[in-house]
Amino acid sequence: MEAKRALVDDASLSVPAVEVIDLSSDSSDGGVEDTGERTAGAGKGTGPMGEPAEHEDGGDSDDQWESESLYADALEGMGDEHLLEGERDACTLDEAVAYRKQLRAVGEDRFVAETVQRGAVSAKKLCTAFGIRPPPFLEGAPDQAYYPLLGLGMARELSKRVKLPQHNTVDDAVRLLQESRNIIVLTGAGISTSLGIPDFRSKETGLYSKLEHLGLSDPQEVFDIEVFREDPSIFYSIAKDLLPSTDRFSPTHAFIRVLQENGKLLTNFSQNIDNLEAKAGIRADKLVQCHGSFATATCVKCRHRVQGEDIYPDLKAGRVARCPRCLQELLETRPAGLKRKRSGKHAKKGQGESDSSDEGDYDVPEAGVMKPDITFFGEDLPTRFHDRLVDHDRAKVDLVVVIGTSLKVAPVSEVVGFLPPDVPQIYISRTPVSHINFDVDLLGDCDVVVAELCRRAGWTLEHDMVPAGEEVEVELQAGHKSRYLLKRVGGS
Repeated sequence: MEAKRALVDDASLSVPAVEVIDLSSDSSDGGVEDTGERTAGAGKGTGPMGEPAEHEDGGDSDDQWESESLYADALEGMGDEHLLEGERDACTLDEAVAYRKQLRAVGEDRFVAETVQRGAVSAKKLCTAFGIRPPPFLEGAPDQAYYPLLGLGMARELSKRVKLPQHNTVDDAVRLLQESRNIIVLTGAGISTSLGIPDFRSKETGLYSKLEHLGLSDPQEVFDIEVFREDPSIFYSIAKDLLPSTDRFSPTHAFIRVLQENGKLLTNFSQNIDNLEAKAGIRADKLVQCHGSFATATCVKCRHRVQGEDIYPDLKAGRVARCPRCLQELLETRPAGLKRKRSGKHAKKGQGESDSSDEGDYDVPEAGVMKPDITFFGEDLPTRFHDRLVDHDRAKVDLVVVIGTSLKVAPVSEVVGFLPPDVPQIYISRTPVSHINFDVDLLGDCDVVVAELCRRAGWTLEHDMVPAGEEVEVELQAGHKSRYLLKRVGGS
């Protein structure tokens, strides 16, 4: 079974980049479930992109996939913060925590018998304990209509990694940083937003929120490889917003370098395409740019590669960049390269038609389009991502730190669930994720959080964006035992 699971896990890291649909809950840190992105093949859940996980009996995976597909568009995740606020017809946070413990203690069949079948709670209400908000189209339906949703919620809850109960405080996080020697740092767009580079999913400031004018059915299509092949101008029209204006890097980039300088960094898996980790001094052998970067660009036709800076003028102007090699070859061969278009099969020239024609009557060869070497949806990730994680890091890692990412794009979103469950995991970002839970959550501006961690660890974090004498307020979030809000309250 373990060998089978390992094979499934490895396969989940080799799929093309896709968006992960999140319907699952954000477990409380009250010693229940925590962290763990859904691990492919674990329990009766789903695989990395919502596909059915393998079952030894080959049983109900197809039915579960149909359930996910049916409800994916209708559901909005109900995180613990909603339960804490006391939403109508939903479990309280304390009730949800108790139900999660009960499910894990007795298993699905007995749990359903002791709750829904006994009449202790409705399936509709119980869904909310597992992060599922009942969809409006089921309003008024009999309680049995909510059974598929409840089954989905329970399966996802059971697939999560168990929180390590010994790690709960900010000082615990600091101690882990001090003691660990092989730290994986997984980073996203949130570590660059302080430099004016937008993230993708923030409701008002994120890149996706600004793309409605493009007329796409889904703003993510701007990074779809098929859309790029069909019309590269769509991507080029927004590419300038993704380019860093300078080589400046953030305090969070500097924090990763501090880990490297202290001999603690195993690997920085970056989802960012701005190449700022390299600018900050992260060594090439310690850096995996999971989604590529703007550092280079390749012709989609002849595969000629250039330095990214060579196409920056086109990117900044919103102009589709063409391959210099293709252009040179066209200049050398163009006189013999034009072929008259046919207006129809075996078409004959009509009486009185002229032999002259404008350029539109010819097939004019075009230079290939230069595509920045970033990973679009539908493309495979660099082989180094899989090889480094599976063949090198998995056996060595002793701490995972996730910074500035909502972990919504697979297969990178699968990393935390792929690693050994006894390895501590820390999450640093502005807002909590609702589909993964970590041992310690440190919420706030990433730069502020890492600066506070360095101060407590006795490390020097030199950066002009870290104010002298910075003071940070740390507050335990209500309803949680290991989630903290960090906010700058002073400093010159």
